[in-house]
Amino acid sequence: MIAQLIFFLLFIAAITLFIKNVRKIIRNINLGLPVDRSDRKAERWKIMFKVAFGQTKMFARPIPAILHFTVYAGFIIINIEVLEIIIDGLFGTHRILAPILGLFYNFIIASFEWLALGVILACIVFLIRRNAINLRRFSGLEMTKWPKSDANLILIIEILLMSAFLKMNAADFQLQQMASAHYVAAGAFPVSSMFASMMPQNEGSLILIERICWWFHIIGIFAFLNYLPYSKHLHIVLAFPNTWFSKLEPKGELNNMPTVTNEVKAMLDPSYLVPPTNAPARFGAKDVNDLSWKSLMEAYTCTECGRCTSECPANITGKLLSPRKIMMDTRDRLTELGNNIDIHGKDHIDGKSLLDNYISREEIWACTSCNACTMACPVNIDPLAIILELRRYIVMEESKAPASLNTMFGNVENNGAPWKYSPADRLNWGKEG
Repeated sequence: MIAQLIFFLLFIAAITLFIKNVRKIIRNINLGLPVDRSDRKAERWKIMFKVAFGQTKMFARPIPAILHFTVYAGFIIINIEVLEIIIDGLFGTHRILAPILGLFYNFIIASFEWLALGVILACIVFLIRRNAINLRRFSGLEMTKWPKSDANLILIIEILLMSAFLKMNAADFQLQQMASAHYVAAGAFPVSSMFASMMPQNEGSLILIERICWWFHIIGIFAFLNYLPYSKHLHIVLAFPNTWFSKLEPKGELNNMPTVTNEVKAMLDPSYLVPPTNAPARFGAKDVNDLSWKSLMEAYTCTECGRCTSECPANITGKLLSPRKIMMDTRDRLTELGNNIDIHGKDHIDGKSLLDNYISREEIWACTSCNACTMACPVNIDPLAIILELRRYIVMEESKAPASLNTMFGNVENNGAPWKYSPADRLNWGKEG
């Protein structure tokens, strides 16, 4: 009963803390402006199952895609086994699902073992790719000590959890062979049985190893659950809603601002009645709370894989822009704003903003609006939406557009086109010399 009580307290504490952290994240996301992404539901479900569940965009790079899918499948499927561990922990049973599932139980345990081995091998390859091969897309100004440590830490945790699972099963297998009390004959162990002979042959030692690995595995999962809200690996959870709420309009289509549209309509038609709206405090975005809630969700969803930056033509040619950094900076600023609310209240002003304090003007003006980043993202994140809103603020609120843009604006106003030539001279190129 003591073990069951300890397990119950750990379980309640882990769930309570996770819910508390998730509520903070939801609160932070809701700081963003409203945007309606509830239309065309059938299409949205299709995108979510295709992109999030099926990971189709990952397969633009087949080798890492296969490795990632192995880890993804292992994470999703093996954690079904956590359900049994929780029941056993709460009620003091052992492999309680075995008599319920019958022979199918042997199949799923065997499947779990092969997946666990696959996860271990894939994570080792990922560690080598990140730390030995040093792929270019895993580096950059934004990839400071913490982002690199975060990625390595998660891979190491997954290796340890899967290793504990296999070692627990190896000891369990040996105990079943000995017909040890409490260790009912259940499950198939194709992987762990291969190294079971290396385990101690003493029953007491085997029980100690099995129990240590059992507790390590479940406490590790509880700890991992509460590490997620502080890690880029929150995408494990948010990838699904993020893809469901994807932008369905053509990638190159820019959204009009309703307040501006209404003003133009009123100027062209004096009889036009401007509908009442909850107009934003400013045009464009200076800080994270000027962005849509969808952009803020995307900031939390970003896994810092660098595919967006590796495809960005501005970054490739040496310019300062990195779409990954845009998302990381947005998440960091949003987290800072949330912490300020927790400490000082929602009306606190810290004198900082996303623009200038986190993202420089040189970065956003380097963007060509080509959408390469949004096309490359495995979970449909749109860094361009943030860049455009920051640009809108600079142009419409501060009137500080770059000189080249001001020249273009003047030409459009005077000539009806971005070029300096008079409309009457546009066809001169077709005249005979």
